[in-house]
Amino acid sequence: MRRPVQSMLLTLTGLGLLHATLLTDTYLRYVKAGLRPPLIVSGLVLLVLGLAGAAVRGWQQTAAGAGHEHGHDHTGTPRVAWLLFLPAVSLLFYAPPAPGAYTAAHASDKPITVQRGFAPLPAGSPLPLTLTDFTKRVQQDRSRAIAGRTVRLTGFASPAGDDGWYLTRIIFSCCAADSQTVKVRMYGGEVPAADTWLAVTGTWHPRGTLGTRTATAALDVRDARPVTQPVNAYTDDLPLRPS
Repeated sequence: MRRPVQSMLLTLTGLGLLHATLLTDTYLRYVKAGLRPPLIVSGLVLLVLGLAGAAVRGWQQTAAGAGHEHGHDHTGTPRVAWLLFLPAVSLLFYAPPAPGAYTAAHASDKPITVQRGFAPLPAGSPLPLTLTDFTKRVQQDRSRAIAGRTVRLTGFASPAGDDGWYLTRIIFSCCAADSQTVKVRMYGGEVPAADTWLAVTGTWHPRGTLGTRTATAALDVRDARPVTQPVNAYTDDLPLRPS
């Protein structure tokens, strides 16, 4: 690859990273929020390298003299090398879609860790819970405090194999490549379109013995309202304010 093309590629990639991390929240589709500082530094380094390469190339051409043909690189750039520009340009103009229902269908389920003790549930109805906390209460809380409580869960819809649906969250340990999912089966109401973000209110769907592993993490839906995808979409935390 010729040096001017290398410099251009470095510059565009650096600009793309800086655009995704400084001007938008696009980077959150692919990595955890904690990786933002390293991405900014990487973008700055690539931008500086690209601009420095272009500046050095310009200085060399000036030093060689106008019209001097010797010492020039006459090798062409392979056509396939131009494909390297696609990821860089996409960060600037068309970012790849965020992981959703298709990813959840092919990702591994997040193992639910064992919790030894549970604090009393706060008063109030509906009670906001994460999908993980709801699952732990259903399968591990021997006090059965979740019985009869109206809860509110937030996530996106993903299809189940029997024409039903799950409320789902995708969780990044580091980035989209190592994502895992947590799902709660929904019963009742209309099946929403895949990838629709919803705040769902309901009560535990009795199936199995509550407080044991035989209990299913499932909800009888009383109300399901579309919501804007939260900023912290790829964690299993209570939703932050949408961007």
